[in-house]
Amino acid sequence: MARMVQAAIYLVRHGETPTTGKILPGRAPGLHLSERGCEQARQVASQFARVDAVYCSPLERTRETAAPLCEKFGLEPMLCDGILEADFGSWTGASLQELSRLPEWQVVQKRPSQFRFPGGESFAEMQARVVLALEGIARRHPGQTVVCFSHADPIKAALTHFAGKPLDAFQQAKAAPGSVTRIEL
Repeated sequence: MARMVQAAIYLVRHGETPTTGKILPGRAPGLHLSERGCEQARQVASQFARVDAVYCSPLERTRETAAPLCEKFGLEPMLCDGILEADFGSWTGASLQELSRLPEWQVVQKRPSQFRFPGGESFAEMQARVVLALEGIARRHPGQTVVCFSHADPIKAALTHFAGKPLDAFQQAKAAPGSVTRIEL
C-alpha cells in the first residue's frame, strides 16, 4: 500500500558566503552571501516550477538565498527558528582550521551524538529541533511544495533522521552551499 505524502519539502542550504569553509559563523548576525552565493540563489530559484510556501532560518544568508525564489512566486518567507543554524556556543566565529586541531573535533566527526558545543547545544538537541520543525511544516502544508532555507548542519541532521540512520552517520550526509534536497513527509 502506498503511503500518503503530506508534503514535498525541499531543503536548501544557503549560498556561499565570504567565510564558507573557513570560519564557523553559527548564529552570528551580519553574514551575507558572496557574489557566488547570490548566483547560487538565482540557480535555486530557476529549479522550481511551483512553490506553495517558503520557510527560512532568520539569518541573513538564508533569507538572501530565498529572495529570488520568493520574488519568482510572489511569496513572503516565513521565518522559522526550528531550522536555524546550530548553536555553536563559544565555537561561534572560530576558524575551522583551528577547531580541527582540538581533540573534541574527532568527537564531532565520528561521534556527534556524544557532543555538545561548549556553551551551545548538542547535535541531538539540534536534530530534535529541526525534525520537529519540519514535521510541523509538513502538517501545515499537506500535498503542497514547500522550500526550507537552512544551514549545513541542520540539513544534515534532518537527512540523517529521515533516512532512518543514527545521528553518528551525520557527517556522511551532504549539504553543499546552494544545494537542494527533496524529502517527503
